[in-house]
Amino acid sequence: MEIIRFADLKPEPWRNGGGTTRQLASQPGSAQDGNWDWRVSIADVTKAGDFSAFPGMERVLTVVEGELLLLSVDGAERPLEKYRPFRFPGGASTHASLPTGDIRDLNVITRAGSFKGYTSIIELSKKRAKPIFEGSIGILLQGQATVAVGTEEPERLARYDAVLGSDTDTPDVLGRGFLAVVSIDRVEDGPGAPE
Repeated sequence: MEIIRFADLKPEPWRNGGGTTRQLASQPGSAQDGNWDWRVSIADVTKAGDFSAFPGMERVLTVVEGELLLLSVDGAERPLEKYRPFRFPGGASTHASLPTGDIRDLNVITRAGSFKGYTSIIELSKKRAKPIFEGSIGILLQGQATVAVGTEEPERLARYDAVLGSDTDTPDVLGRGFLAVVSIDRVEDGPGAPE
């Protein structure tokens, strides 16, 4: 079981200076800015301005802290409320306004045509475990939770800690609060797909 502790992640400044991001996971793991097949990160947006463009990528953005992010994507305004994922092209001209103050968002970026990212927000239960399957990442957004594999001793998760599912382990998350489950699927007919 792999747990990524949010407190251990170093904030990286955005290319445009409008905020910072902490990378939870990417493929390939060593890829630099924009050269990944996919990336999952948490960003702090502290001032209004243009988003960095990622041509050839697709984004799913979810406000996880704060009230509202107002996005203009290729001229169309979209109000993004907390816990409501929004998908848009990474190369689109995107401008952010912060009508209610700073926000924190969960950002999933995938290479269009090769991978597809999905974000679901679920309410946790102390009685019914939420499994994190291979190709998925669970991120504790709010509340208290533990994670374990099988009969292993449970480990506590702090806010924004991430748990990675794998082909050998299926971690189970129990608790009270909200969990983001990010799934990254390979596009079957995209580049790099098995023949």
